[in-house]
Amino acid sequence: METVHILLVEDDDAMAIAVVEGLTQEGFAVDRAVDSQEARRFFGGKDYQVVVLDRMLPGSLNGIELASRFRSQRPACGLLMLTALGTTGDKIEGLEAGADDYLVKPFDFDELLARIRAILRRQDRHSGPRQLKVGPLILDLQTKEARREGRPISLTAKEFHLLEYFMRHKGEVLSRTQLAADVWDIHFDTGTNVVDVYINFLRKKIDRDFDTKMLVTRIGQGYQLTEEANPSQAS
Repeated sequence: METVHILLVEDDDAMAIAVVEGLTQEGFAVDRAVDSQEARRFFGGKDYQVVVLDRMLPGSLNGIELASRFRSQRPACGLLMLTALGTTGDKIEGLEAGADDYLVKPFDFDELLARIRAILRRQDRHSGPRQLKVGPLILDLQTKEARREGRPISLTAKEFHLLEYFMRHKGEVLSRTQLAADVWDIHFDTGTNVVDVYINFLRKKIDRDFDTKMLVTRIGQGYQLTEEANPSQAS
């Protein structure tokens, strides 16, 4: 099996040593950068499958800025952000910058490992069909482009993953719990509205300019992506 290469960007020596040791024991090849400049040098010289980066970093760029640059350079690379900042707003900022997932410090190594493996599983699924199609909506998994009725739709990385999940489960009613577990790899916390926030973001982009609403709310059940929905059903 091909070795998975991971870049850890973390300036805390004790944490970095423990994470590198743990991931190495699990069979991963791990490089560690201590600041944004070193991270950019590593990233430019090797094809990493996953980057694990701290939000607060020394150097000219913080983790948010670094994630955005890495995502634009290599859209297929998995990005997992580590941070001591765990509010909904902080998480949304990290996800909007291009992170696939967000882990709040302190964390258990087993949880970090599970999230990395979940990102790798999603990458494996991307090796299947090039495009997903639901009615007039088309998602290109290689170019990361979305279109509806030929019109381009600009999506953030997390919006793209969310739409991809809906399209792979077209017609199914998906609960908040299911979306939180499978798209964010987290247990759903009734105190957070991250899922609802992103549903609203996505709905504005794929439905707002069209008469037929595809992403609908099923009250008390969840959300559903349909090929043809009655406009009165969307909320």
